[in-house]
Amino acid sequence: MKELVIAPSILSLDYANTSEQLKELNESNAKWMHFDVMDGHFVPNLTFGPDILKGFKKCSDLFMDVHIMVDNPEMISEIFVKAGADMVTFHLEAVKDIEACIALCRKIRAAGVKAGVSVKPKTAVDALLPYLSEMDLVLVMSVEPGFGGQSFMEDMLDKVRKLRKEIEANNYDTRIEIDGGINAETGKLAVEAGCDTLVAGSYIFKQNIKEAVDSLLCQK
Repeated sequence: MKELVIAPSILSLDYANTSEQLKELNESNAKWMHFDVMDGHFVPNLTFGPDILKGFKKCSDLFMDVHIMVDNPEMISEIFVKAGADMVTFHLEAVKDIEACIALCRKIRAAGVKAGVSVKPKTAVDALLPYLSEMDLVLVMSVEPGFGGQSFMEDMLDKVRKLRKEIEANNYDTRIEIDGGINAETGKLAVEAGCDTLVAGSYIFKQNIKEAVDSLLCQK
């Protein structure tokens, strides 16, 4: 399995103390920054646009992990590729079919950016299994996407196990990311199931950032 990566979600950042928290984040052992893009249609919330991403890139050298929860991923992915995303992850539920999903992965990768595919809790991962080589990452949502602070759905780990089995059997280079309700306890369960990338928001930004990141890395 790949090296464990922590991707703090800036959805939970304290924006009254942005500079201080970004400084702490940059000095921590986190290697990625998770950037949640919501359009108010695909999920019932509105968040960040491309200019915000550009601003964060000026303040951090972390890998920009952009998760777009939008109805029109073809257009929005292109916008964030141009804004400087290192990874763009879109939802399987937002495209017409698996062929459209693979076509979008290829388009993102052709632009020199890594491509990921996410699934909501009620969506199975089975359709993705034959095409994992086309994806740099699969993001398993362990809460309903749209809002931070929700409780972890442990039954989502069955998807992780299925993905890990397929990746190992075929020696794919695909990462498995999980997002939703991640803390030291649930992070340990996720890593044991086969995740190599943990997204955490409230758990990291509502306490000492460096210590919180290190506590997740200890789950390895």
